[in-house]
Amino acid sequence: MRKFLVIFLISTIFLFFGIGLVRGAGLCEVCDGEPCDSGLRCLEGVCQPTNRVVFCPPTTYKTFDELVTAIISFIFTIAVVVTPLMIIIGAFYLLTAAGDPKRVETGKTIISYALIGLVVILLARAIIYVIKSAIGVK
Repeated sequence: MRKFLVIFLISTIFLFFGIGLVRGAGLCEVCDGEPCDSGLRCLEGVCQPTNRVVFCPPTTYKTFDELVTAIISFIFTIAVVVTPLMIIIGAFYLLTAAGDPKRVETGKTIISYALIGLVVILLARAIIYVIKSAIGVK
């Protein structure tokens, strides 16, 4: 638990310094149809480089709905990337169990929790779209 906390704190510090660097470079500026600086393109309403991925700070979003949508999209992307990795780790446990029932159970648990987590994320996104369409929000 202590390792996780240290890693979380270090990554949070790098995130905040990274936001400052992104702002200083002129990235993530709102472009609303205006041309961006050289080497940047207008993507989803903000200036972003063409050759790399930039995570814009949430302060660039105009409404709370846009912020929540961006957070949900980010969590969904992470879940789609992490789920296959967890399935591979679970399969590794199963393949290297050598008859040890504890490792077999651990591998099955990892795979089942990864799939359950993915289903929960998919259902959460689907429920949001259903609610938005029911109340008429785009």
